[in-house]
Amino acid sequence: MTGETSPPPGAAAYAPLADRMRPRDLEDYIGQEHLLGKGKILRQMLEKDIVPSMIFWGPPGVGKTTLARIIAGRTRSGFVNFSAVTSGIKEIKEIMKQAEENRSYGTRTLCFVDEIHRFNKAQQDAFLPYVEKGSITLIGATTENPSFEINAALLSRCKVFVLKALTTADLTAMLAHALSDERGFGNSTVRMEEDLLPSIAAFANGDARTALNTLEMAVLNGEISPDGSLTVTRETLEQCLGKKTLLYDKNGEEHYNLISALHKSMRNSDPDAAVYWLARMLEAGEDPLFIARRLIRFASEDIGLADNQALQIAVAAYQACHFNGMPECNLNLAQAVVYLSLAPRSNALYRAYETAKIDARNQLAEPVPLNIRNAPTSLMEELHYGEGYTYAHDTEEKIARMTCLPESLEGRRYYLPTEEGTEKVWKERLERSRAFRLGEP
Repeated sequence: MTGETSPPPGAAAYAPLADRMRPRDLEDYIGQEHLLGKGKILRQMLEKDIVPSMIFWGPPGVGKTTLARIIAGRTRSGFVNFSAVTSGIKEIKEIMKQAEENRSYGTRTLCFVDEIHRFNKAQQDAFLPYVEKGSITLIGATTENPSFEINAALLSRCKVFVLKALTTADLTAMLAHALSDERGFGNSTVRMEEDLLPSIAAFANGDARTALNTLEMAVLNGEISPDGSLTVTRETLEQCLGKKTLLYDKNGEEHYNLISALHKSMRNSDPDAAVYWLARMLEAGEDPLFIARRLIRFASEDIGLADNQALQIAVAAYQACHFNGMPECNLNLAQAVVYLSLAPRSNALYRAYETAKIDARNQLAEPVPLNIRNAPTSLMEELHYGEGYTYAHDTEEKIARMTCLPESLEGRRYYLPTEEGTEKVWKERLERSRAFRLGEP
């Protein structure tokens, strides 16, 4: 059967660190606890030797290929690695024919297709009859949404597993293992400052391959001592990263300090400071979607109806981050940050909700006024549900003179608009509405 050949003796020593450190079994595999943790679905399937055709969907460097190899090893299957660039329909059919022959002898064939979304429709269709018959177990890996990139007929015969980006803690543990394992640098003495491994992990942004390649570059460029040991300094690592290893911890205090600095700089209408704090976070490896979510909150908390475009721009920035990713989305975020910094300010919405929240929590059992209750049954009508309700659209003013708050809160005011930006327009409209509802001239 066509497949991968073993490397010549000694070749492994010259392989990249990421290849040398590729996990050999589930015990060495890092991440994806939601799938491979004790009692989780994929772990149970492997333990029971129930391996259907699957699609692994996730970002680069999270272990899709490695997991497929581990599955092939556990199930004692032949492993065939397809390339969307070099494998045509003819090659696919030849291997499928061989797989059918092997199946007749009781040998399973696991076909791994990396970046399966790059296969055209005809290539994907070529796998379909063999998947249906069980001649092969297909494992496809993709960074794109399978719903849009894989033929519906093939997708319906595969179980989709979503693989998540590795955490900084996952990558830090993996890097530490690479320094101690003999497949990595375990046979050498490598000295590094304690916080450099987390810096590499943060730089890798969830990608194990990037993390290991960066570590390898740093070690190979380390300073050699007379005793043969290697020292990786912060300066060496910064040269390898091409930038400063900024003080940052996505899960620690500095994470919250920096997002606070961004928020308060925008609140103070200081776009220069706001862009600086934005850059501090992005260049240190912060998730751009986290920042975008905070901008969405800011748009309503600090601007509100003073500028109706603020929320739309913040949401658009989030979508741009989702579509583009880093580094391309840095300018999308910068545009939103500058706009929000210069937009007129109002925290009236924030104050309205916080005040209403206190009343709501203190009076959770306050009954809804009868006039604004629905009366879908005759019994409810007899109990006066909906009595006194006026349909606002039937009035000339499009406002009904009736009370919508509970009796104990009648006259309570929560939304107190300012005269900033367009909120001045809403304030005038609200005052006219309130006056009419109260029967004031």
